[in-house]
Amino acid sequence: MTAIEAAPTPRRGEVAEYDIRLIGLTKRFEDVVAVDGISLDVERGRFFALLGPSGCGKTTTLRMIGGFEEPTAGRIELGGVDVGGLPPYRRDVNTVFQSYALFPHLSIFENVAFGLRRRGVRGDELRRRVGEGLELVGLAGLERRKPRQLSGGQQQRIALARALVNRPRVLLLDEPLGALDLKLRKEMQLELKRIQHEVGITFVHVTHDQEEAMTMADRIVIMNEGRIEQVGTPSELYESPRTSFVAGFLGVSNLLPGTVVGDDRVRLADGTEVHVPREALAGRSGAVQIGVRPEKLRLGGGEVNTLAGVVSESAYIGVSTQYIVDTPAGAVTVYVQNDRRGAEGAAPGDRLTLGWSPDCTFVVDVQEDS
Repeated sequence: MTAIEAAPTPRRGEVAEYDIRLIGLTKRFEDVVAVDGISLDVERGRFFALLGPSGCGKTTTLRMIGGFEEPTAGRIELGGVDVGGLPPYRRDVNTVFQSYALFPHLSIFENVAFGLRRRGVRGDELRRRVGEGLELVGLAGLERRKPRQLSGGQQQRIALARALVNRPRVLLLDEPLGALDLKLRKEMQLELKRIQHEVGITFVHVTHDQEEAMTMADRIVIMNEGRIEQVGTPSELYESPRTSFVAGFLGVSNLLPGTVVGDDRVRLADGTEVHVPREALAGRSGAVQIGVRPEKLRLGGGEVNTLAGVVSESAYIGVSTQYIVDTPAGAVTVYVQNDRRGAEGAAPGDRLTLGWSPDCTFVVDVQEDS
């Protein structure tokens, strides 16, 4: 039995248990609506990411879950219990901040033990749980050091161990990797994912970094202007975005305007008809936008959907070469994998045909401001 016990996994056929339920949650700061009536269920043992641009409401949502901000309206349930009005220390959550918030005058042991001592844990039980917490984050043996003697990545791990030894129902992560350099940040992304899988505690992670969210999370909540745009797995959001905002925020998308002319066809602005999955249209009619990710496009024919154009720009970016192709339907970005040395490509001014499969096409509504 470890000090940090894994959360139970629901058995097949059981109703999913939710560690967090947000119901009509709203937060206003005077005339500004930071969070606008969102509802969300977070299943037990999941790694959730709240993703979106600055000012979208993700951090405010996290702070309301943790009890650091009071909702203007709506309800927050943790484990089925309404925690409205409860202060942070009475909620079964712990928070890891970007700033680490370690006590500089205390040893690493005492930093990790701080919350346990407040809960009355003493003696061998205290030493065992601190030791296992440090072992979990790969820092066993550093108990006597002070925070200033550790690197930024090690300090972040200590903050994580301090939060996890309390066995919270939910761990909240407020952009915890933001202060780290790129290499260490990528290492810590995988480390956090490993730790979450090992302990089975529900993690809710706030970030504005799309790659970070896709690397770490089981499910991603994309927020925009205080509302939830879409919730899904990384692959669902990337392959089948429901709005133009999601398509543009999560990676690069080619969005071309057109008109629905059949249950699986859209006519683009230049008159070209392209085939799309029936389920992608989802009963839409009239003006829409079709979307294709740059890596799904092929130079040359051989596909059901084709579009002719002229290369206007090319850029070698290591693993692939990026082309901008001007077509009568609009400018299109293409990524071509550099899978072998000396692979032939295209140059600015070349005329070519782009091809792609209908299965690689998604459809979203026309932006209101477009």
